[in-house]
Amino acid sequence: MRRWWTHSLAAQFIGLMLLALALSQGIGFLLSWDERGQALKAAAKGEFFSRTASLARLLEATPPALQDDILSASGTSYTRFWVSPDRSDGPGDAMVWRHVAWAQLAKPLPSLTPWKMPKQDKDKPANRQESAQILGIGTATAAVTTPWTDVPSHAWPLSRPAKFLYLDEAYGMGLSVQLDSGAWLNSAYAKSTGNSFWTNQTVVSLGVTAIMLSVFGIIVARGIARPMRRLAIAAEALGRGESVAPLPEAGPDDIRNTAEAFNRMQERLQRFVEDRTRMLAAIGHDLRTPLTSLRLRAEFVADAEVREKMLVTLAEVQKMTEATLAFAREESTAEGTRTVDMSALVESLCDDLAELGQDVTFQEGPRISYRCRPDALRRAIRNLVENAVRYGERARVHVARAGDGIEIVIEDDGPGIPEQVSEQVFAPFFRIENSRNLETGGVGLGLSIARTIVRHHGGDIVLANQAKGLRATLSLPRVG
Repeated sequence: MRRWWTHSLAAQFIGLMLLALALSQGIGFLLSWDERGQALKAAAKGEFFSRTASLARLLEATPPALQDDILSASGTSYTRFWVSPDRSDGPGDAMVWRHVAWAQLAKPLPSLTPWKMPKQDKDKPANRQESAQILGIGTATAAVTTPWTDVPSHAWPLSRPAKFLYLDEAYGMGLSVQLDSGAWLNSAYAKSTGNSFWTNQTVVSLGVTAIMLSVFGIIVARGIARPMRRLAIAAEALGRGESVAPLPEAGPDDIRNTAEAFNRMQERLQRFVEDRTRMLAAIGHDLRTPLTSLRLRAEFVADAEVREKMLVTLAEVQKMTEATLAFAREESTAEGTRTVDMSALVESLCDDLAELGQDVTFQEGPRISYRCRPDALRRAIRNLVENAVRYGERARVHVARAGDGIEIVIEDDGPGIPEQVSEQVFAPFFRIENSRNLETGGVGLGLSIARTIVRHHGGDIVLANQAKGLRATLSLPRVG
């Protein structure tokens, strides 16, 4: 989950929106919770008063013999009605009346049609579960001690007064009204108002809202992440020296400005490289004429020893010039990238050098596909292998996976190189005089060209001395 959160813009966007939804719903719930509870309780109280008043009219309009049946039929799972005798002091003591009310609410409702029930079920009480729930409310809530109060005339539909009290501090209510006969009609009510935040409607509403926010979040996050991912891929390809098509300059201002800046940067980099390459090619070409003139004049020098030294020096300068021209031509050639079998490429190179009489061996390894500029990479590997053969007697080459990328390792049996010049040897025209002199080597561009090519692919070359010989490791990163 943590990896998903840190690596996915859509996950962060959706998570923050859902958090905002939860906070807004929570704040709204805290602000409206008490108001909603009071409204539900007032509605329940009004219904209770109206039902009791209607029952009082009905009892006064029917014969006394039917009152018990009417009272039984009027009871509900949360309301009970009963009649108490005429009392001059009203419905009686409030505390005693509350105990009677809870006892009435705890009784199961009788069957309304006992004559239709099987004989074995006539005496079976109904609604035991509902009665037990009501009894649980009464016993779980501390009883209040408030006395009877008169119901205001605006809240009571009958002209005669009625007495009201609360059975507990949460749900219970009691009402008593005197009938024309002098008896008191008592009614007790105990039902949770259902004032719960997690109702089915609330859960469905929150679920639908969360799903809609998640869908919108995914759409928005993808709209942001897609051009950013495209930019990252293009930047990686540009860093590897590939030719990258200009990014589409569309979308919001921030994204469009980023694409425009990348396109301008790519254009400037390409122009800079082209200008530098043309300059190197021009310098190398222009040096040919004076070198040829100097060679002709050196031939007329009378002193043979001086003439020979001059010709050797001119040959060295000409060789450096040719190497510079070759390097410039390599830079100016825009080779396309393609996927190749890197193991096969290195193996074929080693076979070609072995056929030329060089002591080169290739160690079999896994077949690895890699997207690169194969001709340029082949030249870089060839430079390393030829250096190993020239200065280390032989070369042992193998290809292996290294984390997300690959490594091409070239080992030799030579004397190695001093640690302090392990980086300096990659500088153009640098030579180690005590081991790589003019008679045995080139002009000092081989390693420089090799590292330039490899770094254009996003990799690097590292040299390390071993117990015997030198180890050159050409590292290439994962592509894509």
